[in-house]
Amino acid sequence: MDKPFAESCVENREPILAVLAPRLHGCTTLLEIGSGTGQHAVYFAPQLPQLTWQTSERAENHAGIRAWLDEAGLANVAPPLPLDVLRDRWPSGPYDAVFSANTAHIMATDAVAAMFRGVGDVLATGGRFLLYGPFSYGGRHTAPSNREFDAWLQARDPAMGVRDLDWLRTLAAASGLHLDEDIAMPVNNRTLVWLKS
Repeated sequence: MDKPFAESCVENREPILAVLAPRLHGCTTLLEIGSGTGQHAVYFAPQLPQLTWQTSERAENHAGIRAWLDEAGLANVAPPLPLDVLRDRWPSGPYDAVFSANTAHIMATDAVAAMFRGVGDVLATGGRFLLYGPFSYGGRHTAPSNREFDAWLQARDPAMGVRDLDWLRTLAAASGLHLDEDIAMPVNNRTLVWLKS
């Protein structure tokens, strides 16, 4: 099959790697939630050779991820686990880290809550959950483009949208996570680094 391709993965992979690398120092296991095309996994894993990178995604997207993994032939990337955060059984863990990019705004509200619960269950104490994407603060968007993106998402599905940090903090606290870092990224995105207490 032709490999699926997401231009955004190419555009954001270097800034994300610059954030991931120092924060994953000493980690040996990572779960990626919503591996999408698989492009992030095949780019990040060779640069983090100490890490076993576990891909996961809804089952209908596995063929595309496997196409990228088969071509890359990386020893430290595991084939995708089926993970619809609302319906599938989560892997047992514990994982030293969890990573997810551009997922929270396209998941339904209840799925975002389920993701935080699941991360709280599978993340080792002291582990980090690195969540990349656009976020709002106190109901305010960080840029007009994010406001327009949020409106576009909610027109498609009212349960989707750019997530507000205040709400995410509430979800995180209920799962034993607290915000350790909030890192500015290109194109009005952020990486939120949550720590498991």
